[in-house]
Amino acid sequence: MSTIKKLAGQTAIYGLSTIVGRFLNYLLVPIQTRVFNLVQFGTITGLYAYITFLNVLLTHGMETTFFRFAEKHNHEQSIYSTAMRSVLFFSLLFGCCTFLFASQIAELIHMGATAYYIKIVAVIIALDAICAVPFALLRKENKALRFALIKNAGIAVTIFLNVYFLLIGPYWIQENQRLLPFISNDIDPSVILIANLCGSLLTFVLLIPEIIAIRFKRNRALYQEMLEYAIPIMFIGFAGMINETLDRIMLVQLIPDQSTALRMNGIYGANYKLSIVMTLFIQAFKYAAEPFFFKHGKNSSKTQIYADVMQVFILVCLSIFLMVMLNMRLFEQFMGTEFREGLIIVPILLWANIFLGIYYNLSIWYKLTDQTSKGAYIAIAGAIITVILNYMLIPILGYYGAALSTSICYGTMMVLGYAMGQKYYPIPYKVASFFGYSILALLLYGIGYYLQSSLTQNHTYYLVGNGLLVLFILIAVVIEKSKTRLHAAD
Repeated sequence: MSTIKKLAGQTAIYGLSTIVGRFLNYLLVPIQTRVFNLVQFGTITGLYAYITFLNVLLTHGMETTFFRFAEKHNHEQSIYSTAMRSVLFFSLLFGCCTFLFASQIAELIHMGATAYYIKIVAVIIALDAICAVPFALLRKENKALRFALIKNAGIAVTIFLNVYFLLIGPYWIQENQRLLPFISNDIDPSVILIANLCGSLLTFVLLIPEIIAIRFKRNRALYQEMLEYAIPIMFIGFAGMINETLDRIMLVQLIPDQSTALRMNGIYGANYKLSIVMTLFIQAFKYAAEPFFFKHGKNSSKTQIYADVMQVFILVCLSIFLMVMLNMRLFEQFMGTEFREGLIIVPILLWANIFLGIYYNLSIWYKLTDQTSKGAYIAIAGAIITVILNYMLIPILGYYGAALSTSICYGTMMVLGYAMGQKYYPIPYKVASFFGYSILALLLYGIGYYLQSSLTQNHTYYLVGNGLLVLFILIAVVIEKSKTRLHAAD
């Protein structure tokens, strides 16, 4: 338990840097969904799908590779420099090519974006990719405070500029009939990208001490070895981004009318953000867990540690699911009213994120055994499922079909990850316990939905919902404590 508490502490540190900043960023959604219409928000949603998609290609698995090789070898500086040189090269190459063919790319993707949008997106992607390995170095060296400060500085600039462009500027014009710098009467969605660009640029500047620390002495043998490990990781990440973001791209491609497609994309993107609490926890956990798992790879009780970590992780995820779904009247206020027709997909997306988070835990087996190619097979299988299901369901069900495809994909990857992991690196996960707690959470959600649907008073609604959430937590604590006492007695 002391080991798990240490991981929880690290998760909290990285979580604060991620959750606080991203949650504040999430608070922009109520503004953006009220300033922009469904089509405009759909365009931005689609472009951000490309940003996350391409960032995986440019980093090409070098973050995880850096962690693995830094643990295996003593020459950390050489490993870091090799990873950074590789990411720098591909990022600069990508940026130059995108600038040259920005007009053609804008026409190709059918997102209602201009070449100007594409150029901004290209710089954001390149800067974020270059910053990825320096952030990994800070995690490896346990410099959580510097990590948090830099992360939040970039996010703070992004948030401030969003508020400036979308609220302060228009209000000033309305009240004083005078323009402010960079503010026009017609607010263009590109201001969201410009705000993000400024945040990414500040992050890059703050990480310059880590970036310029690289050495340019080449070690071809080391780079070859790192690439052999990294390329399957890249395919895993690439397939993961297909699973995570391709639906927002395919929505635009598979719905014949572009206006309708972008409208659906806007609804889907806004409702996807309601799973932000789950996403933030999983992201914070992932930041802390990856170096933690590698560090304990030689521990004699490592498999039990991994199983215990999984148990706690699942309980937190199920608690988050109940918190969101039993307080939906609060969470729906984060969107403009025209976006709320998509609330039906929120529970599906929350479960999709739970499956994905469990898969992240399970994936440690192929990273520790250097069998990343097997992890790539799972990710590629998930990507194939995503493409096929989205192709089949989106034309029929629209964004509901996209949500179902995401959940089925991650559920399949979770099952495959568990089955293959038990064959190559057995870990005593408590599968029966997972099903038991999941059924309990769904049962409490069903009870809450039935009781809350007839309540008109908000205070009674929240009392019932959060009472059921507390009940779930109390039951879980009692069961887990009783298991711990029985185990200690044995």
